[in-house]
Amino acid sequence: MNKRLLAVDILRGITIAGMLLVNNPGSWEHLYAPLSHAEWMGLTPTDLVFPFFVFVMGVSMYFSLRKFNFKPSGSALWKITRRTLVLFLNGWGVSWFGRALRLIFVPDYEFVWFDNLRILGVFQRLALVYFFGSLVALTFKQKFIPWLIGLILVAYAIILGTGNGYEFSPSNILSRVDVAVLGEKHMYHESAFGQTLALDPEGLLSTLPCIAHVLIGFMVGRLIVTHRDNGERVQYIAIAGISLLLAGWLLQYGIPCGKKAWTSSYVLITTGMASCILALLIYIIDIKGRTKWCRFFQSFGINPLFCYLVGTILAISFGVVRFGSDLDGTPYTAHRLLHEACKAVTFSPEAASCIYALVFVGITWLFGYILYKKNIYIKI
Repeated sequence: MNKRLLAVDILRGITIAGMLLVNNPGSWEHLYAPLSHAEWMGLTPTDLVFPFFVFVMGVSMYFSLRKFNFKPSGSALWKITRRTLVLFLNGWGVSWFGRALRLIFVPDYEFVWFDNLRILGVFQRLALVYFFGSLVALTFKQKFIPWLIGLILVAYAIILGTGNGYEFSPSNILSRVDVAVLGEKHMYHESAFGQTLALDPEGLLSTLPCIAHVLIGFMVGRLIVTHRDNGERVQYIAIAGISLLLAGWLLQYGIPCGKKAWTSSYVLITTGMASCILALLIYIIDIKGRTKWCRFFQSFGINPLFCYLVGTILAISFGVVRFGSDLDGTPYTAHRLLHEACKAVTFSPEAASCIYALVFVGITWLFGYILYKKNIYIKI
């Protein structure tokens, strides 16, 4: 069981390192193509990071809910509700932390609690998919969950198809629903094709296929537990992954693949790829016993959301906290100083931006490594 969990930890750690890498470049104006999201529809390596984490969350859900025998007991429901609230509050807390820092370091900044507060986001999406995915796991017989997944993906494809959901325009149903329910001031504004639109990539409607996403991970977790032989685990997970990947690849000819709308084909392709990579990790780690290479990611993997939270807080602090200014009034921040140091060792602005991101991941890793060495596990 420990070896199996190590493979899951490593995949989780890889995704957290990837999330920190793509979210913290030295300059958003100078990115390598693989380190940027697709402008609208399409798929880049960066578009794989968050869905891989959602998938791994589903795998872990199977292990954590197993001790409740997949029954909706009071203790199980309390655990689910508590974790959901903690994730939501972390998402809002990060935003308030940034505002509090700006109040201290940015002249004439006006602190507000809720005005322009983005209601949804990464932590909030994880909270919602964890909550609804867990409820499904506790109330549905597991043999019916694949059918529910299929139903969700078909229904969502129909909603997008009939509501201009594949178009980047104000008539997009994803935008219309979020504007009506959340309000434009409380949404992320996406930019593409020279225009900016109130369209939240972690919005309400697109949470629906993300629930299907986490449930696919849940069913892969079931495969891991029901097949105790590592060879069988690799075989069955790889078969599931290839099947999902092939289905998504065929489906994307009619249903575009895109993260920002979290389309049905995107769910199948990314969960298929994640399953294949998990099978490969089990083969390398559990069957071949090659573990030295993965120790870096293990530090992220055992405390994933805490490391992501630390990275987010560091990123805000690096960009806001000021250490004086130069002659033209441009403030010195940790971000600026570190980025200028990166630019000093290369002539390429893209390389400097990438080096900054790698250094930032390394700084965040130090926090995870300390916890790893002390065997401290912080659950969020």
